[in-house]
Amino acid sequence: MGGFKEFLMKTNALALAVGVIIGGAVGKVVASLVGDILMPPIGLLLGNVDFSNLFLNLSGVSHATLEEAKKAGAATLNYGAFINTVVDFGIVAFCVYVITKIAMKPAPAPAGPAMKECPLCGESILKVAKKCRYCTSAV
Repeated sequence: MGGFKEFLMKTNALALAVGVIIGGAVGKVVASLVGDILMPPIGLLLGNVDFSNLFLNLSGVSHATLEEAKKAGAATLNYGAFINTVVDFGIVAFCVYVITKIAMKPAPAPAGPAMKECPLCGESILKVAKKCRYCTSAV
């Protein structure tokens, strides 16, 4: 059991597991956002189109809705669901991009020691120096 704990701590497996769980939850929220919030107004603007019900019937028998076609066991090409999934992916990909940009910001460079210029030779020396290390004059 100790080897498994060591594996978890050394390989960031725990962080990966947390990321996968949170990612799954975010995926569900984004799917609801797209299906329930974004696509209905877009469908309304495009002439009362319900994207989740857009399909191409491949069976040759006419069906009014996707649900009817599925109940009848007809072969369908559900391009409306695909459009919703593409929008889902776009939103998730953008969020990952933003999070990555924030996480990958370079840390500010640490400030160097305070410096001053030697009055005799003009070289840069530490502000707390009593003698110049270049010309050995007292400063």
